Amino acid sequence: MVAGDYLLAGLVAMLTGLDRVALVQAMISRPLVAAPLTGWLLGNPMIGLEIGMLLELLWLGRLPVGAAIPPDDTQVAVGATVLALSVGPLLGLHGMPMVILAVLVAIPLGKFGQVFDRLARHVNDRLAVSGENALLAGSTRGMERNHLFGLASFALASLATALVIVLVGSFILYEAAPFLIGAVREAGLSLQYSLVLVGAASLLGTINVNRSISLFCAAFTGTLLVLWLG
Repeated sequence: MVAGDYLLAGLVAMLTGLDRVALVQAMISRPLVAAPLTGWLLGNPMIGLEIGMLLELLWLGRLPVGAAIPPDDTQVAVGATVLALSVGPLLGLHGMPMVILAVLVAIPLGKFGQVFDRLARHVNDRLAVSGENALLAGSTRGMERNHLFGLASFALASLATALVIVLVGSFILYEAAPFLIGAVREAGLSLQYSLVLVGAASLLGTINVNRSISLFCAAFTGTLLVLWLG
């Protein structure tokens, strides 16, 4: 990857971060969209799609609604894609083993997104007071300026999260990949299924439906029967 690729990734991080809570909310912030979009701009959309599919289930039931601030799934998706495409070739790692390593490293670093998101919200609290004072003084331009600053604070928080994931994740991968890659290659398929099952279990826990376990088991059994008959 060259400097222009990192700039593109940073732009995607800010745009998808704004879509997450602050602007439009066209759902491009979902990992299933953000990761393939990042991969496409960096020349490998399939890597992004694989990462997005692994991450989407894990956060499907944890939305940044109201005062809830979950780890930043959007920047985990963007950062993991950048890690797979930038660090992988340098380590000589390709395909699903590198995807799994990038995802496993990026997921815990998504906690930094909560920190930067809280900072952005604190900044916006002060901007809201400043904007209200501007309106009381008859300055609509001042209110508009504070509103734009509020959007910028969320964009910068998203960029900071992506930077932490890429920088810290790169260091971890350089140090740990030589020791982990053998185990990841041996257990690659099992790890893929494990991530999917953990995501399904996490989503199941958010379903407010009576007898949800029975419904899940029935659907799972029905799917197996369809695959067997096919």
